[in-house]
Amino acid sequence: MTKRKKILTSLTINKRSRVLGVAITQYVEHLPAGKSTPDFIRKPMAVTVQEGKKAFFKAMVSGDPAPTVTWGRNKGDVSDPAKYKTRYDDRAREHILEILNVKPDQADTYKCFATNGYGRAVCTATLNVTEAGPKKGEILWCSRYSVVSRKKQLPPKKEGEIDPKLWELLLCAPKKDYEKICLDFGVTDFRWMLKRLNQMKKEREEEQAKVVEKLDNVKQIEVKPNGKAEFGFNMTLWDPNSAINLYKDGTMVLYDDDENSKHSLKKTGTEYVFSIKDPQPEDAGFYQVDVEEANVLTTDFQVPDVEFIAKIKDVKAVESEDAIFQCVLSIPLNRITWSKQNSSLEHGEKYEITVSEDKLIHTLRVKDCKITDNGAYYAIAGITSSSASLTVKVLTNFTFFFTVSDQGVQFVCGLSDTIANIGEHAELSCKLSNETSEGRWYKNGKLDGVTIIKDGACHRLIIDCCKMDDAAVYRFEAEGRKSEAILNIQDPPKIDSDSVGKFTQPVIIKAGENAKWKLPFSGGAPMNIQWYKDDDELLPALNVKMKTSASESQLLLTKCQRKDSGEVRIKIKNEFGTTEAISKLIVLDKPTPPQGPVEIMESAVTSVEFKWKPPKDSGGCPVTNYIIERQQVGRNKWSYLGEIPSSNPSYKDSNVDPGRRYCYRIRAKNSEGISDYLQTEHIPAGVLRYPGPPTVPKVVSVFKDCINLTWCPPCDTGGTKIVGYNLEKNKKGTNYWSLVNQGGPITGIQLYAVKDVFEGAAYEFRVSAINLSGAGDPSIPCETVIARDPMSKPTSKTPKDFYFVVVKSGNTVRLYINFEASPFPEISWLKDGSPVSKHVTITNSDKGSQLLIPTSERSDTGIYTITVKNLVGQESFNVEVRVTDDPKPPGPVELDQNIPGTVTLSWTPSPDEKRDDRLHYMVSKRDSFKRTWKIEADNLFNNKFTVVNILPGEEYYFRVFAKNDMGLSPPSESPILNVFLCVSEKFKINMPETKSLDFQSPPSFIVPLRRRTAPQGYECHMSCAVKGDPAPHVTWYHNNICLNTNTNYHITNVCGICSLLILRVGANDTGEYKVVIENKLGTAECSMTLKVRGINIYTGFKNPTFMNEQLEIIYVSLQSEERLQQTEFKNLLKLLLPL
Repeated sequence: MTKRKKILTSLTINKRSRVLGVAITQYVEHLPAGKSTPDFIRKPMAVTVQEGKKAFFKAMVSGDPAPTVTWGRNKGDVSDPAKYKTRYDDRAREHILEILNVKPDQADTYKCFATNGYGRAVCTATLNVTEAGPKKGEILWCSRYSVVSRKKQLPPKKEGEIDPKLWELLLCAPKKDYEKICLDFGVTDFRWMLKRLNQMKKEREEEQAKVVEKLDNVKQIEVKPNGKAEFGFNMTLWDPNSAINLYKDGTMVLYDDDENSKHSLKKTGTEYVFSIKDPQPEDAGFYQVDVEEANVLTTDFQVPDVEFIAKIKDVKAVESEDAIFQCVLSIPLNRITWSKQNSSLEHGEKYEITVSEDKLIHTLRVKDCKITDNGAYYAIAGITSSSASLTVKVLTNFTFFFTVSDQGVQFVCGLSDTIANIGEHAELSCKLSNETSEGRWYKNGKLDGVTIIKDGACHRLIIDCCKMDDAAVYRFEAEGRKSEAILNIQDPPKIDSDSVGKFTQPVIIKAGENAKWKLPFSGGAPMNIQWYKDDDELLPALNVKMKTSASESQLLLTKCQRKDSGEVRIKIKNEFGTTEAISKLIVLDKPTPPQGPVEIMESAVTSVEFKWKPPKDSGGCPVTNYIIERQQVGRNKWSYLGEIPSSNPSYKDSNVDPGRRYCYRIRAKNSEGISDYLQTEHIPAGVLRYPGPPTVPKVVSVFKDCINLTWCPPCDTGGTKIVGYNLEKNKKGTNYWSLVNQGGPITGIQLYAVKDVFEGAAYEFRVSAINLSGAGDPSIPCETVIARDPMSKPTSKTPKDFYFVVVKSGNTVRLYINFEASPFPEISWLKDGSPVSKHVTITNSDKGSQLLIPTSERSDTGIYTITVKNLVGQESFNVEVRVTDDPKPPGPVELDQNIPGTVTLSWTPSPDEKRDDRLHYMVSKRDSFKRTWKIEADNLFNNKFTVVNILPGEEYYFRVFAKNDMGLSPPSESPILNVFLCVSEKFKINMPETKSLDFQSPPSFIVPLRRRTAPQGYECHMSCAVKGDPAPHVTWYHNNICLNTNTNYHITNVCGICSLLILRVGANDTGEYKVVIENKLGTAECSMTLKVRGINIYTGFKNPTFMNEQLEIIYVSLQSEERLQQTEFKNLLKLLLPL
């Protein structure tokens, strides 16, 4: 274990500043009492300024004696008075460096030095210079003085969500670094993030591919032994002239190719390396590199405020042995950077990097040392580094080494220096590698008043109440190992909580009285006591008295005035710290006068009203009342009008004479007295003057029971405000105007709803304005308006699409259509173009119409059309109603096995087939192996079906269902089909020579097409069976137009079963369908006619082609002795007879 000691030299001592980025050097070993080294209260900040402008660096310093402040820069001096000017601002206590006319060559890192007899403090700040405008042809990435721009900021982190910065870092990092990056953000399990991360990486790569041909070897930022922070990547661009931009925390960073610049880029082939020279704490931030608009690298540069308590030391090792470097940090860090020369070392087979539990001790083990491992090794924490060398010796034949396997107890975690205040708790702890090892505590003095605890391998020394005598060097020893630490006891200023409570209570006095504060304190001497009032330090004066002793300070302010009210603060400071206490002084006095100007709200015949603003200063206590006085202009007497509450600073004088002028005085009153007065200008009382007529009333909307009107105020208000309106109406045909607003004038907005009207009556309206003098002349009457609802064409929320309703026979059919129409429309219902039957009940209302069939029959099937018509227009809606019943099962099922591997099912039609044209069949199959029923075919409109893929050796069962809009019928089951597997014994025969047989045959139809009648809007399925060798080519035609390439039809051909499916039958699908089959031996064809139900028969017969098709259907039906449905046949005859 490395022993840590406090090393003091007579030359220089490096100290830490409270301000980040400040380095302090102490010249003496011990500071005299009351003296201190220089330090920065506020250091200069980095500045970006345009060329030709002024630049300022400002700093505030402290130290006793007062330090001298000087300025410098890295690349030159600041002694030229024509360019640089230094001065001190006494009021702000700031040291200022002013650069009068900034030039590009003055962009540099500037230094500020604060020096006194005991030490020196130094800090740096950067000056960036931007040009007045970009030059033509200038390349952004190599220009040092480009205009600074900003990058779109990352969204802020939301509570409970992953920090967006973590996602950005993971997108640019290799997978091996995921764990340590997530650990820095407090994420211990990142596996759930990988799916989203992969998606984000894919999107980022697509964005990069627009400008980058290849990107690899991305390296995160690291501080190198040469003092530079570097990060980079290998990249090949599609366009070598693409702009490469560097951002820090969203702000563009200017860089060039000069290695001596603060930010530079070194490009070697495809390798890009960015570097930050002499990194400082202010250089910490979130860096991003973009090519055009695509991000290629994101890295987080963190500069922790850390120091090496114990640096790494030189190590000598024998070849093939391990070498260990170890350092101790001042604050815990998850990891530091270990490097050799300019290359970082990674944990692996060659190097073992470990961190102690408290993250203070970091260890590098170089395994199996070789001669090539000789050299310098670096431990880098933030921007602080420590270096040591490794020397590897080669073994000779006469050299013997003995290795001791048991190295004894080791310190896993040693003691750390601790600072504690007097009276507080202090604890020193360490941890051994062995839990059974005992140890002993030592102190360079008497060890008493402490508690020693052993908890396994952890050993603790606890001091419950620290005293100055406890400040010492403490040591813990165990089995020859020891660790030391220094306990420093501080005595900062302290104030008793009861005294603070009394001090913070406001001191309330009256004007002219004295205010006194007293505050006891304790702490290490010497004490520096300062009193402040409103952030201004109080110094002894005629009305300021201060008295301070070793344990108490007093402040006395004499003859206080109202302006002395404010915050009173005491600041107590010694070398160990600072404490403050705040009180408040309230000086009570009479209020200041009310604030003007006085605003005249009303100047009428009978009254005058005005308002004002409350006093600027209430005198420390609330204003209770206002005192009002009045004087008539031309007289000397002031009349007392009374007092009004302070809640509403306004007054209305109702006792005035028309035409006279008045002047008023207003005073504010509180518990301390009465203020001076605020006097108004002359306010004249008004004369009788009526308002002019408003504009003509405008009709907003009209209904049968309400008319809404609006109007605009008159241009002439009569000199006073309008208090309301009177609205009058006149029924057309009379000369009497009646008042509409019987309850009083209409106030507020100029809008009124007249509800006292009769439907169908015509009215005129006029309006008059009312002011303080009375009602004025009425306006011109509006145009005549009739009380009725606005006319509108019938509309409905019910869609216009064709609706289909299925009802079981015997149930009730109820159709309800909602509509809106004005005036009330005429409503008519039709069934298939004819009036509805008498047993159908129609009920109409102003909101809709209902059709009711109490007990439905199959004859009620049809298309019902409702027509809603009024003066404005009409609207129609169609609903198809189908009355049906549960289907009856088909007849017996027969099996026919003509072709091996197939079986043809045939069955007797269901009794409902002739009454229900939508009835079809479904075939299901079950074999002896699976024993589950499987649907083989559906939507069959014939009574025969061929099942394929019948295997020998199995038993098959078949069911046939009748199916309609109500559902399935009970099944009709087929006999059991046994397909036997023929097995014969081996035998030998003498086969005579045979001639090869020709099985080729011309194409023919096994099952032809059948005529179909399909409802409009439903699917239609037609099929046939064909044979032929070679397999014939099948072509479908509709009215002699080929359908094979038409995507509106689904055509299949499976094992000779040819099918065509129309998903939604329409009027255009009516006509002849033909199947043509052909091979090299011949051609065959088969055709059928498709009829579509639900087409408007009257519109159809206007088309001659359609009429001819209908005549052909009737002719074919009569020839085949098939019967048309009764309704359809009647409609055809009605149309054909006139023709």
